[in-house]
Amino acid sequence: MMDKKNPYFHSVVLYLVYFWRIIKWLFIPYSSPRQNRGKNMESDPINVSEFQELARQVLPKMYYDFFRGGACDEFTLTENIKAFQRILLLPRVLVDVRNIDMSTNLLGYNLSSPIIIAPTGMHKFAHPEGEVATARAAATCNTIMVLSFASNCTIEEVASSCNAIRFLQLYVYKRRDIAEKIVKRAEGNGFKAIVLTVDTPRLGRREADVKNKLVAPTLSNLEGLLSVAADNVVEAVSGAIPVLIDGGFRRGNDIFKALALGAKAVMIGRPVVFGLAAKGEQGVSKVIEMLKCELELTMALIGCPTLKDINRSHVQTPRDQLRSLM
Repeated sequence: MMDKKNPYFHSVVLYLVYFWRIIKWLFIPYSSPRQNRGKNMESDPINVSEFQELARQVLPKMYYDFFRGGACDEFTLTENIKAFQRILLLPRVLVDVRNIDMSTNLLGYNLSSPIIIAPTGMHKFAHPEGEVATARAAATCNTIMVLSFASNCTIEEVASSCNAIRFLQLYVYKRRDIAEKIVKRAEGNGFKAIVLTVDTPRLGRREADVKNKLVAPTLSNLEGLLSVAADNVVEAVSGAIPVLIDGGFRRGNDIFKALALGAKAVMIGRPVVFGLAAKGEQGVSKVIEMLKCELELTMALIGCPTLKDINRSHVQTPRDQLRSLM
């Protein structure tokens, strides 16, 4: 029996799972109990949360737990979502919102919306094509993909797959020569920027992965979490650099709130992976388009025809509510 610590074990398991899914699709009637499990299995998802449910149903438990979970009690993971729910929207009326423009420019790159793909690792746990499929979806949606250092696909594989605008996420390592070689590979393959992670001196203890005995495979690029504190960050940089927020976005109105607090764009992580697991490249594109449609609707309802019209007066945070009582 193959040892679970073998770096090839999880790849073998994943391909067996997808082979079984193909056999079921070809030969098992739609009335089977497995396909009737959960909600909306027979219809397309209509929001990001339903993509998560589809991902839960199609992925092995250890892989779903890996993508869904966080460290220890998962307080920050839950708080990232709840924090947006505590922010109130303040609409303006009698504004011409017949034409909504969500386009923006980030670091000199024109994008269809302020939604970019965050760096998340191990996309082949979700789909056999891994980060290559995600990159193609980014190109289709005219947005940026930030490739994780912990990707299953190599820098070269992603670069050759499409013409998406690509950034590379990188950790700070004691071995600076390793980082230097990776940066040179990224530059040579058309990556436009480095996204440096500076808040991970040690990895958190992901208890679900411990219980599942999940052992991550060898990283291909080595071969041969944010709570809403945007006000403080925006104030600290004083417009000198664009602020991006990553974590907790599940609705277009969450994105609007981040923009109103001063963010230039937002980064979407888990929803992208859930879309990839459920429907591959098209699932990723669908997740991004869903969030764009919800953001467009929010802008219309709040009275903001362009991104430049969104400002701090359109939201009320818990801190604002407390100040109003003093």
